[in-house]
Amino acid sequence: MTTPTAPLPDTSHAPGARLPERRFALTRADLVRYAGASGDFNPIHYDERAAGALGLPGVIAHGMLTMGLAATAVTEWFGPSAQVAEYETRFARPVVVPPGEGVELAVSGRVDAVLDGSRVRVVLTALCGGERVLARARAVVVTGR
Repeated sequence: MTTPTAPLPDTSHAPGARLPERRFALTRADLVRYAGASGDFNPIHYDERAAGALGLPGVIAHGMLTMGLAATAVTEWFGPSAQVAEYETRFARPVVVPPGEGVELAVSGRVDAVLDGSRVRVVLTALCGGERVLARARAVVVTGR
């Protein structure tokens, strides 16, 4: 996986503000580590034949891993004093992780609304290979300011 970025200044929390793209590298080794941490050892996350037997285009990342990486981008944008109070998404398509170098997940966002003095709603975009992998992804962040 990749290294974190510095949080954004408070001035970027206005409605319409674009949050910088955050990229995450995903490899098959990451899937194995996530399986161990989560207890999800479904073979579609490591075995080509098992994935193909279910009509998948290849080994896929765990949906909760993809969702968690998008949430990681949110917490990095707003810094360590911020808290994610709400988070929702739908899985639009699987993240196929080929052997070798793996794949990249790109997460960007936009401040949709300031709900009160310290709560900000963010709309997220998560892409893999130019395709949207999360749909209706939103978070409400308590910024701590």
